[in-house]
Amino acid sequence: MKRIDKKMRIETERLIIRPYKREDLNECFRLMQDDELFDYLDMEVMTFEEYQGLFSWLIDSYKKDFNDDFKYSFNITLKETGVHIGWCGIGVLEYDNQYKEIYYLIGKDFWGNGYAKEASTALLEFGFNTIGLSEVVALCKQENKASKNVIENMGLNFKYIVEGLPQEHDYYNGELYFSLTKREYLSNSK
Repeated sequence: MKRIDKKMRIETERLIIRPYKREDLNECFRLMQDDELFDYLDMEVMTFEEYQGLFSWLIDSYKKDFNDDFKYSFNITLKETGVHIGWCGIGVLEYDNQYKEIYYLIGKDFWGNGYAKEASTALLEFGFNTIGLSEVVALCKQENKASKNVIENMGLNFKYIVEGLPQEHDYYNGELYFSLTKREYLSNSK
């Protein structure tokens, strides 16, 4: 039974990616109060009580095994200062749980520094080599050019535009769908 170790720590040149801890709550909540961050997400700014519920769910998600329908989200901090700048995650695609999706959000004050790519690339490696995924997908709104660039820079390949999903998943209709298999990842890494 393999699952997320609460002591997990992925270090990149400038970032630390790790599981959330209870003491991260206030700092994470503050970051998530900017309406502009939700332009391309299927969620809205939450009250503190709503966010507490989500935050507890995020921490509880680490109890799921790699073989389960997991959705893991991780805290991203700057290595130099320890400041929380966003989150990234990997887990079931909302409308089709046979696929694992990689996702991320960087606070507006930190945009344009390459942090999304740096964190996501490290998480992609973790997904393939630690979790043991055979394929990873990513989605983004067509007008979200910054996210599209991050996804392409990670090496994911555009496959199609999502369409025909039922009303409960209508948010995803029209999104760009990208994927990368472990074989493609290993071949790109050479």
